[in-house]
Amino acid sequence: MSFDPDWLVPDWDVRGVGAVMTSRRGGMSRPPFDSMNLQPGVDDPETVAANQARLASAIGAIPVFLKQVHGDRVVRLGASDAAARAAEPVADAAVTTEPGIACTVRVADCLPVLFAAPGGRAVGAAHAGWRGLAAGVLERTVAALCEAAACAPAELSAWLGAAIGPTRFQVGADVLEAFGAPLAAPGTRFLPERPGKWLADLPGLARDRLGRAGVRRVGGGAWCTVADSARFFSFRRDGTTGRMGAAVWIARGPRRG
Repeated sequence: MSFDPDWLVPDWDVRGVGAVMTSRRGGMSRPPFDSMNLQPGVDDPETVAANQARLASAIGAIPVFLKQVHGDRVVRLGASDAAARAAEPVADAAVTTEPGIACTVRVADCLPVLFAAPGGRAVGAAHAGWRGLAAGVLERTVAALCEAAACAPAELSAWLGAAIGPTRFQVGADVLEAFGAPLAAPGTRFLPERPGKWLADLPGLARDRLGRAGVRRVGGGAWCTVADSARFFSFRRDGTTGRMGAAVWIARGPRRG
């Protein structure tokens, strides 16, 4: 495996598992999608396909992307999904127990969360925008992983990638309502900015939900996509922009428990 030095790699130590989040660097797309855009439909399709091929070559696995809808559906990926990559499953999270298949989500402000079970028995990736997070996409991913790997939530490792940071994510009362946060005292994850507007801590909200689900090992979450235009795509900052990818996979070869 040979990653672009600008890409993010989880600092976990899980044997038999690979994981990475791309930045906007290392691809072939032209502005405003420069350069490692992984989202088809807005950019030149041949260029996007070439970028996706670069990702596959870099990780040594087949990235299976999802048609993300800001929901809480989790799919389990197998060989048929890897063979028909153009038919993206409609879901916002995926898990697999099969080596060489990379559970992959695309983001440009929403929070990517990668998971690994002990010994590489299963891995998963979730796309956690505020709607999916409030709907329970992380809890459903944890449950699917634990079922697939026959483990407890406390045995999982989770990593939060780059997303819109707590000083840039302005939200209204509808977001507080979705998380059950009272407007008068919404807590530390929602800080008042001006009347009717708050600054939301998306990574912090994810950590809270993972903790309540029983996940104890959680890393990452320190990068703001909006603040770093050279490194990250950001839909909120730019409007027309590309998408990064966060992928996790079980390495081919023997696995140890």
